[in-house]
Amino acid sequence: MLNFVAKNITNYEADENTIIVIHRHWFDIIQNFFLLIVMVFFLVSSYVVLPALFPILETALYQNLLAFAESSFAMLILILFFLVWIDYYFDVWVITNKRIINIEQKGLFSREVSELELDKIQDVSVSVLGIIPTFLNYGDVFIQTAGEKERFVFKKIANPYWIKDLIMSLEKTNEKKMEKERAMGEAQEFKSALRDIPLQ
Repeated sequence: MLNFVAKNITNYEADENTIIVIHRHWFDIIQNFFLLIVMVFFLVSSYVVLPALFPILETALYQNLLAFAESSFAMLILILFFLVWIDYYFDVWVITNKRIINIEQKGLFSREVSELELDKIQDVSVSVLGIIPTFLNYGDVFIQTAGEKERFVFKKIANPYWIKDLIMSLEKTNEKKMEKERAMGEAQEFKSALRDIPLQ
């Protein structure tokens, strides 16, 4: 299920494999839902508290107005819940054996996809700030690049130190593979050059 976004948005090369698909840490969505939980509590308590404080609301006309207001407020809560969930679920980072892909959902109908090839990585650092992020082991991973976009950021992800080590390991593996391919290419060119030398 988590790979659904990655499979349907990214174009994979023939020999490219997904290593991991990363979402923000679950505590991030809990923080975003906190305001919605307060709103739900306010909505539920309004059914009991408002008629008790204002007896006029128990008359037929005001009862209908109160029901309309509460229904509208409930719809607003559902819409906000849906927006928060969409933003959380469709914000993903995909790490493959060749590149890192950042898929950022902006609202309902806007999505930004950026990617970084592993050979453009210069440095990877981690930032874990605060008691809760330290205790729950989540934070930001910053990737310094040699490309146009100087920094690639993984925001509020779980196991940031492990992700950093994974990226560095993949980058080194990719570098060794490229060096091997380069050496093989040079050897092939040398063999071709030797064949072209006329024998005397």
